[in-house]
Amino acid sequence: MPQKLSGVYACGAIRYECDADTIIMINCHCRDCQKASGSGYAAIVMVPKAAIQIRGEPRYHKVIGQSGKATERGFCPNCGSPMTVTSERRPDVLGLQAGSLDDPSTYQPMMDVFTSSSQPWDKMDTKLQKYSHMAADLTAARLKSLTELGRRQGKD
Repeated sequence: MPQKLSGVYACGAIRYECDADTIIMINCHCRDCQKASGSGYAAIVMVPKAAIQIRGEPRYHKVIGQSGKATERGFCPNCGSPMTVTSERRPDVLGLQAGSLDDPSTYQPMMDVFTSSSQPWDKMDTKLQKYSHMAADLTAARLKSLTELGRRQGKD
């Protein structure tokens, strides 16, 4: 049975629920995520976009990434809290900010991505897989296989 995820913006104006398993959980160190999160990285839970139900109307900010593809970040128009991220590179996947989860303790990152942009004061977990960038071919299926590999390695 899939793990049910739910979350809410800081002010409570917008909620979401997801009835599918996560694809992967990552710490993204790209400069866009640093700026959007106000921190050294964004803790992101990737889920199938079709499995998300959002109640409320987030606003979106669009940026063009290093790949030349668009990324849209969803945030609350009332309080400004970041919640979602979508990418033109992976249109079927939605990223949720782990801090927005009703139970953020379920967040278990599998890898650090865009480590080439990480800040020297941001001490990464040495046990996580590291990727200097996010490869263009890192599709949902590939992400899923990496997640399962990481889970198996974590049991050793």
